[in-house]
Amino acid sequence: LICEVYHLMKDVLGMEQGEMAEVFEEWNKGDLDSFLIEITRDIMKYKESDGQYLLPKIRDAAGQKGTGKWTVISSLELGAPVTLIGEAVFARCLSALKDERIKSSKSLPGSSTQYTGDKKQFLEHLRKALYASKLISYAQGFMLLREAAKMYSWHLNYGNIALMWRGGCIIRSVFLGNIKDAFTRNPELSNLLLDPYFKERISASQMSLRQVVAQAALVGVPVPALSAALAFYDGYRSEMLPANLLQAQR
Repeated sequence: LICEVYHLMKDVLGMEQGEMAEVFEEWNKGDLDSFLIEITRDIMKYKESDGQYLLPKIRDAAGQKGTGKWTVISSLELGAPVTLIGEAVFARCLSALKDERIKSSKSLPGSSTQYTGDKKQFLEHLRKALYASKLISYAQGFMLLREAAKMYSWHLNYGNIALMWRGGCIIRSVFLGNIKDAFTRNPELSNLLLDPYFKERISASQMSLRQVVAQAALVGVPVPALSAALAFYDGYRSEMLPANLLQAQR
């Protein structure tokens, strides 16, 4: 999600790294305060001894250790729609096809549309879209834990799990304290999106997520994780889905 936001800052808004560093620094003072936002700020600022930024010199082909893949395999086995982590894994796989992407970039047409809106407003949409997507991703993660608990007869304390993550891993953030509070209020909470605090937050940010995904599609910047967040949100809040046709076809 953070990489997609960076991509939009760079390719849609044409921002320089120093400017992006300032934005991430500001975001780290609010709801998005986290280890990953903090190190993203530091990465944006980092220059080598020659005075050049390091980031543009790093090859855009990501590897993986397997934790994302194992999570997605578990989600498929348990029937839990952990779509954001799935898209994140596939995005890494796609990034690894560097030679093919170079070749395709020379022959496959893209969009000729350019963003002409207000930069400050779009940055605020980006901040809210990142927050909303992060919330949706955590909601999916806890859905997976709930399904695993049913399958394996586990007795999980979801609030304490959030505190454990906050205590020492790369996803540690202020946000996890809000998750702990949600499960303290209601230990039987079926989905984080239904907690009163998070319901209010997603209500205030979902339109920004729509703006960002729509603009990304128009200008031709791939945002699979942000798009998956929006698709899940709209699916989860839909009383009727077209699965009746799917069942009829089966």
